[in-house]
Amino acid sequence: MDGSNPDGRLDRRAGDSFLRERGYIRQINHQQMEQREIKFTIDTYPSGEALSEEDAALLEAARRVTAQSYAPYSRFRVGAFARLANGETVSGTNQENASFPAGICAERVLLSAAASLYPGVAIRTLAISYHNELGPSDRPVSPCGICRQSLVEFQQRTGQPIRLILGGQTGPVLVIPDAKDLLPLVFSAQDLEKS
Repeated sequence: MDGSNPDGRLDRRAGDSFLRERGYIRQINHQQMEQREIKFTIDTYPSGEALSEEDAALLEAARRVTAQSYAPYSRFRVGAFARLANGETVSGTNQENASFPAGICAERVLLSAAASLYPGVAIRTLAISYHNELGPSDRPVSPCGICRQSLVEFQQRTGQPIRLILGGQTGPVLVIPDAKDLLPLVFSAQDLEKS
């Protein structure tokens, strides 16, 4: 018997047997499995007005700098504004391109500017905001995966966590104490080391 049901579908047990015989399925010993939970803390504020004066100023600057974004395709303008450990500030905006993969996010523009203008200086706090010309801009958005990876590597280079403030043009605001919290299983330079 080939393990098919009368309607021609493969019987699950026969299919599992077929896959097991060829090494595609193996029995899992659940006694050896360890389940881990990853948690982190986010401070939530009802609006930018509830932030400290310094944090509110950074978020407001990120909101304003969205106007400098070049986003003719998505119409989704993102601005980032940071205070560095030396007290200086740096901004960045998303820069789109007709060849979509060639665009760059506001966070990475900011990281590049900070590293070029102030080599080796840590970013203390980075605020990110956006203006969606095609819809509401009233809730926080989070950095994309590439930006998360770049933020974590930047903070590893400087040895200091980057605190993030995320908010739209209005609405609630999230404060994340350490950028690595957004990417707990980060790929890092240690993974490239030879044994």
